[in-house]
Amino acid sequence: MTVTRENEVLQALDILKSKTWVDLTHTFGPSSPHFAAFKDAEFETLYTHDDGFFAQQFSVSGQYGTHIDAPIHFVRDQRYLEELDLQEVVLPLVVIDKSEAAGENHDYILTPEDILEFEQVHGKIEAGTFVALRTDWSKRWPDKTSFENKDANGDSHIPGWGLDALKFLFEERQIKAVGHETFDTDAAIDARKNGSLIGEYYVLEQDTFQVELLTNLDQLPAKGAVIFNISPKPEKASGFPVRSFAILP
Repeated sequence: MTVTRENEVLQALDILKSKTWVDLTHTFGPSSPHFAAFKDAEFETLYTHDDGFFAQQFSVSGQYGTHIDAPIHFVRDQRYLEELDLQEVVLPLVVIDKSEAAGENHDYILTPEDILEFEQVHGKIEAGTFVALRTDWSKRWPDKTSFENKDANGDSHIPGWGLDALKFLFEERQIKAVGHETFDTDAAIDARKNGSLIGEYYVLEQDTFQVELLTNLDQLPAKGAVIFNISPKPEKASGFPVRSFAILP
């Protein structure tokens, strides 16, 4: 039988559906944890089945729940969400597991040395990949107090990426994008020290995207999976809640 292009696509779909799919997205609502500067989401029922159909209205910031940040989120004159190509948001996935270290030190910051140690075990991180930082912070969801992890002075203690680690990944390994389980790219202690989210600015300055508030990274291998980051397409958006999922090898 002649294999057509159409058959190739259908065969590929059959293969993908035979694999394990892992949802990397939190279910969110008005009481979910979110960046402190944003309001709680509001869900309003507009019509019920007694009216003939069920319909709702949602008021939510673009960076709410598991979400994708477009370059314009931090960097002027960069791309909006709608300008990201479809193939850009489907990438080979690498997961760096620092959950034990983050559990022992809530201010843990990923370093280039951590990445080199990872590569000693799993091989060099390939160009064009999506690199996720696993800290297991997502296991605190949906408890706001636990997720924010504030001390007696009201300061949060949340792990994150170090700027040097991000520069190593983008400049030395030529990766495409990053993701994490926390509100921000930067560790909370770094954000306070620097007075800004310099790591997040750096990532988006690369004219790429990132995904925040991922979950279920503990169900993924270090390498071999593929991540899909699918979102609506609002006009001139800096970001939006996303449905991220991975297909395992």
